[in-house]
Amino acid sequence: MAKGVGALPMVGLVDGAGAGEPRRSNIEPVDPLTFTGMMEQLQEGYVASVAATAGCTMETVDKDFWGADVQLIRPPRTALEEESMVFAQLKSTTTTCPDGSKDFFSYQFTKRKYFDHMVKPRKNNKAILIVMTMSPRQTDWTVANHDGLLTRRSCYWAYLEGAQAPSHVQKPTVRIPTKNLLDAGSLNFILDRIDRGESLHE
Repeated sequence: MAKGVGALPMVGLVDGAGAGEPRRSNIEPVDPLTFTGMMEQLQEGYVASVAATAGCTMETVDKDFWGADVQLIRPPRTALEEESMVFAQLKSTTTTCPDGSKDFFSYQFTKRKYFDHMVKPRKNNKAILIVMTMSPRQTDWTVANHDGLLTRRSCYWAYLEGAQAPSHVQKPTVRIPTKNLLDAGSLNFILDRIDRGESLHE
């Protein structure tokens, strides 16, 4: 299942400035005052659903001091074994619609500290970035039919540990591999590699 692994060059910086022209608002919200909160709620629901399908729990981190929003935890087979876990930083964007025929899409951090938390070496608990791309039209986020509820667009994950950016870049932009769709299989693959002490880089 090598398709779930992201190579370090794929998440390297794609620009050196980190700041450009102000982004034009493209959103069509149900309520502008709650739009950002609803983006977070949609992504948390997606990640929680993937975790449940993989037999894991998603535990929210109430105080985000270390760049982690949730912990994804897989229970041990017996009480004498250790559980598996990974921290995840959750980000979302309405400005990108990934093209599956391309190797990656770009994501720009809004603050340098979010990037730094993802790239710093971690001896113990590893951390991944999860980016969800969303339609700018809020009413398009989900579609229901008799087969179930479809969440439009998807989450992608990237392992950024070891990536670097010049100190003057305040909003680093990274490449997110389009092959790294977040689903139950890729989540278990990530946890399996962590259990074996293997790198998440290719």
